[in-house]
Amino acid sequence: MEACDFRGMEARWKPFWEERGLYRTGSDPDREPFYCLDFFPYPSGAGLSVGHCRNYIPTDVISRRMRMGGRNVLHPMGWDAFGQPAEEYAIKTGIHPSIVTRRNTDTYRRQMKLIECSYDWSREIDSSDPAYYRWTQSFFLLLFDRGLAYEDENDQMWCPACRIVLSNEEAAGGCCWRCGGEVTRKRLKQWYFRITSYADRLLAGLDGLDWPEGIKAMQRNWIGRSEGAEVLFRVEAPGGLLVDLPVYTTRLDTIYGATFCVVAPEHPGLAGITQPERMEEVLRYASAARARSDRERLVSAEREKTGVFTGSFALNPFSGERVPVWVSDYVLSGYGTAAIMAVPAHDERDHAFARRFGIPMIEVIAPGGVPRGVEEAATTADGILLNSGEFGGLDSETARERMAAKAEAGGFGRVAVRYRFRDWLVSRQRYWGAPVPMIHCSACGAVPDRNLPVLLPPVESYEPDDTGRSPLARAADWVETSCPVCGGPASRDTNTMAGFACSSWYFLRFASPWEKERPFDPESVRYWLPVDLYVGGAEHAVMHLLYARFWTKVMYDAGVIDFDEPFTVLKNQGMLLGADHQKMSKSRGNVVTPDEMAERYGVDALRLYILFMGPFEADLEWSEEGIAGTSRFLKRLWALVLESPPGDGAPADASFRRELRYQLAKTVKKVTGDVDSFQFNTAVAALMEFVNFLAASRDRAPSASDDWRKAVSDLLLLLAPMTPFIAEELWHRLGFEGCTIHEQRWPGWSEADLVRDTVEMAVQVSGKVRGHITVPSEASEEEIREAALSSPRIREMLEGRKPVRIVVVPRRLVNLIV
Repeated sequence: MEACDFRGMEARWKPFWEERGLYRTGSDPDREPFYCLDFFPYPSGAGLSVGHCRNYIPTDVISRRMRMGGRNVLHPMGWDAFGQPAEEYAIKTGIHPSIVTRRNTDTYRRQMKLIECSYDWSREIDSSDPAYYRWTQSFFLLLFDRGLAYEDENDQMWCPACRIVLSNEEAAGGCCWRCGGEVTRKRLKQWYFRITSYADRLLAGLDGLDWPEGIKAMQRNWIGRSEGAEVLFRVEAPGGLLVDLPVYTTRLDTIYGATFCVVAPEHPGLAGITQPERMEEVLRYASAARARSDRERLVSAEREKTGVFTGSFALNPFSGERVPVWVSDYVLSGYGTAAIMAVPAHDERDHAFARRFGIPMIEVIAPGGVPRGVEEAATTADGILLNSGEFGGLDSETARERMAAKAEAGGFGRVAVRYRFRDWLVSRQRYWGAPVPMIHCSACGAVPDRNLPVLLPPVESYEPDDTGRSPLARAADWVETSCPVCGGPASRDTNTMAGFACSSWYFLRFASPWEKERPFDPESVRYWLPVDLYVGGAEHAVMHLLYARFWTKVMYDAGVIDFDEPFTVLKNQGMLLGADHQKMSKSRGNVVTPDEMAERYGVDALRLYILFMGPFEADLEWSEEGIAGTSRFLKRLWALVLESPPGDGAPADASFRRELRYQLAKTVKKVTGDVDSFQFNTAVAALMEFVNFLAASRDRAPSASDDWRKAVSDLLLLLAPMTPFIAEELWHRLGFEGCTIHEQRWPGWSEADLVRDTVEMAVQVSGKVRGHITVPSEASEEEIREAALSSPRIREMLEGRKPVRIVVVPRRLVNLIV
């Protein structure tokens, strides 16, 4: 028998498919669309590892399956090409980032073609191409025109290592998302997108999405909607002035236990409420706290609280008590009003602070109505109020409602909703990004530059400096321009946009990437969008996914598109670890590339192993023994198909025909359901079981030649999306010349073939036989009841009456008692 030559198959069929334009986007007007999209990849210099294949091979299988299922499929690929690594390489070598990016995208494209991802490469896009980022800039201006892009100066999250400002999402946990270093603060003027204006809609929209619950929970937690109250504590400031100090709390029921107030070191009114004799110490403490990262502050706050008394007191609006006002770094400026009412009896952090500085505690909540004592630890649960004036004896929930009503009526508070997340800081002090399309004029202020694209200029050095200025600021000829409003001298904004801006709309561009005068064709977007299936890693839950949803809603409100959620179904693949149980990385020396595995075992064996190794969403470990196993399986398949004996006039075997049809129907149904639900590993297992059955039954093939040929051809159809080369080769070896297996219809099955044996049962109505039904011998009592009740003859006899009891005697009769 001829050997299974995977290299020969790959060399033979690649050009065949390319010549046929097999992966071109479907355009049959009678077919339903299916848009399958991978997360926008950043092309790093390392190229693809087999870990990336866990994303790209499953989406390729789904896309091929949908083509065979009769759908028009859009399965494109492009590059999120702006990014810091290319710029860092340019700083070290002097090579322009575009050259590095082009080299990296060439590598990614070659590897994706190597593993035969069925992308429509005619739709390839690159976010660093001016033809693309001119539209990123136009969407910035859309946000600006709608009051959703604005400039503000305050303390920014700053990565000293990268010398770049970060959004709150990029600095989560006090660490830079790019380098992992600690984040400090720097006061700078920056551009923001007003994403908080869409907070409630971003939350509500999650309910209708078919996304992993974990991802939706992460977005809900990040948005952090809370309902509470804002109340005014009046501070006795220097000079006898009374200054309002707004405080947000979700536990208004504990306000009678507030024995001090704390403001964040960044609080804008700190100096105004600090007594002169305390000013130097307070400002020194605040300055030191602002220089520390949020992570440092949070970690240190868990160990021992620090703070400084401002010398001022505030009046509790409910109790009338004077309470001291402190400044402490355990209060952060990013949430609420940057000031808290501290209730040490019922908040753990306040309790630790009060014990550290000897501040009194007043127990005002009794969980279960029983006071617990609070000297050793705070009690944080709801309960019955005590020591709370007119509200004593109320439960916490009732008290919160009545207290909020009293505060609102008295003009010293109101019900309020707050969010944990903040507006999206979008500007960056880097070279390699889409320039912010704004011009600064001393007479007109910040005005849009609508002459797009605003191109990146050549610069002598790509390196940012410690001042927070972009390298673009040194391109004097580019910076100096005229104001588009008054014509006077002006300067360009020297910031670039974060890469997440470019990836917030790329899914729209793929619908019509050749458009020159608009970002996309509205009709094409209406046909293809929203994306039917979106696949990528869970690490972008509160960055890219949140930003893309925000931009989509803005475009919907502007009448640009007719949907407000971009991704209908989201799937997250698990991580693929190295054989040493560690994350694959160059530094560990455990990276496995698709190139070396394809060279050793063939592309089909690699693809099949990626699918078979375990559940799609699970973290798994690479094993070369595993890919060797799928390679052996494909060789067994090869032998099975090529060595199958022809029909030679052997007598028909009805029993074997039934069994063969049963096994085929069972396999087609199982594989179809598993592939459609991303359970690729169990789909492959079912195919392996079927091959084992066929191999064990090969001697009986001549007695059921037509059914055998159908079983083998359907087996190849099921394998085609997973192992495209060997499926195509064997399809042609079976005699299907002049066509490709990948343009055939996905096989179906007959439920009748799934019934191995049947029995005829009598159906009685109140003890008299009125008809008969035929059911599978293994049918359950419920299935037998349903079959009896759905019989036309029995429905006629019942005349609309419902049986009060149904007795089933297995394999014999059903008695309907009416």
